[in-house]
Amino acid sequence: MPELPETETIARDLDREIRGRSIVAVAIDRADVLRELTATDLIRAVTGAMITRCWRRAKLVVLDLSTGAHIVVQPRFTGALLLSRGPLPEREAPYSTLHLSLDDGRDLHYRDIRRLGTVTLMGADRFREYAAALGIEPLDLAFDLSHLSGLLRGSRQAVKKVLMDQRLVAGIGNIYANEACWRAGVDPSRVARDLTGEEAAALHGAIVGVLTESIAARGTSFRDYRDVWGERGGFQRSLAAYGRGGQPCRRCGARLVETHAIDGRSTVLCAGCQR
Repeated sequence: MPELPETETIARDLDREIRGRSIVAVAIDRADVLRELTATDLIRAVTGAMITRCWRRAKLVVLDLSTGAHIVVQPRFTGALLLSRGPLPEREAPYSTLHLSLDDGRDLHYRDIRRLGTVTLMGADRFREYAAALGIEPLDLAFDLSHLSGLLRGSRQAVKKVLMDQRLVAGIGNIYANEACWRAGVDPSRVARDLTGEEAAALHGAIVGVLTESIAARGTSFRDYRDVWGERGGFQRSLAAYGRGGQPCRRCGARLVETHAIDGRSTVLCAGCQR
């Protein structure tokens, strides 16, 4: 968390708001979020550069610069990119790790409460290599039923582990893997290769549907995810599985089961209608 819908929301907002803006200064308060370079390196490399595009790859927010480099932000559990004109609100300010001052008077902060996320500056070749190791984007046209079926047939892992493997499918985390399996009526612990063609088709539709709907709702907020304005997403009101262990299934009424048997992560399922 944030997963694909949340980082897509952030990237779209940033692209609309700061594409074409120049970075006039950089301030770094918590250098431990930086990877592959020092604070001095980052300041020297990006000051004066123009932001030419903001976009998402997997669970990353990518800022393309006029220099050809990319600022790559991986928010992980508690990271957020917040735009402000003047100081951040008191609830956010203590957790700002760095900020870019822009030529329109606004600041772009990377706020991270637990500082488990990362900020990296990558050249074109390094970013190409990094992105190539990530799997297919589940909202791309190339991610069709045939592609998903091939991934499932080739794996003896649990279905949920396949969906969350960023080398196979990029951007799906625990929230949306739970939701997609519930929507498809598939037990997330099933061996992937054992799914029937009908089950694979249902799962494909569930993945695309839940991600698309969550983007429309601007993502899911439980505690820490915020959009660039510091606002919460709205999809948590539509969750049918994740976070609802012990509550009745919205499809059949059976009590939802919560387990940590798959990779130690919280998995919520309905034993009554997920097979």
